[in-house]
Parts: sequence; structure tokens; C-alpha cells
Amino acid sequence: VQLQASGGGLVQPGGSLRLSCAASGSIFSNDVVGWFRQAPGKEREFVAGIKWRSGGRYYGDSVKGRFAISRENAKNTVYLQMNGLKPEDTAVYFCAVDAYGQGYYGASASYDYWGQGTQVTVSS
Repeated sequence: VQLQASGGGLVQPGGSLRLSCAASGSIFSNDVVGWFRQAPGKEREFVAGIKWRSGGRYYGDSVKGRFAISRENAKNTVYLQMNGLKPEDTAVYFCAVDAYGQGYYGASASYDYWGQGTQVTVSS
């Protein structure tokens, strides 16, 4: 599986962005697709995850109520809709696939495939 993340950019506080993660290979029913982010000098942080088969969703505490993850099975694509953006959301955002769906969704070590990342900058 190869992942291509896109949609990042510069946005003002309170604004919105939608990130996309397109998979070149097939995402199987047991897979979990996650979004993580990493700001300079900080550890990689779980943002959101979705179970490919059931559509079950998970969110990190810092983004609950502001971000929404969704999938489009026919396009092998996962989206991250980000609303109410804050300066602290500034980071490189990565999408990743847990090919077995058996690890803890919030741990980066559970994921087997990673995209290249897309920069999100929230600033006035």
C-alpha cells in the first residue's frame, strides 16, 4: 500500500481544511486508517482513525468536536475535515494504515504503511 496525503496549507485561526489520503493499493476490511501529526520538537500525535469495514471512528482528545474523519471506499481515500483550526494544530499531518487492525489505534507503532505528510499551518 502506498499512501499520498494532500490538502495541507496555510489557514487563519478558526478556518477549515480538508486533508485527503489516497491509497494506491487495496485497503482490506481489517485495516484501520489513521491520521497523525507532528509539530517541530514534539512527538507524533494521534489525530483520528477509521475502521475501513465498519466505519468506526476514533479521535484524539485535542481534536474531538472539531475534526471529522471519513472514507470513500470506491476511491480508496480517507478524508480529514478540520474545522475551527487553532495555531496549536500546526504540524505535518501523516496518514497511515494498520494492515491488521489489531493494534491500538492511537499508537503509531500499530501502523504498517505511512504517507509522506502534508504541512498544515494555522496562523494569522
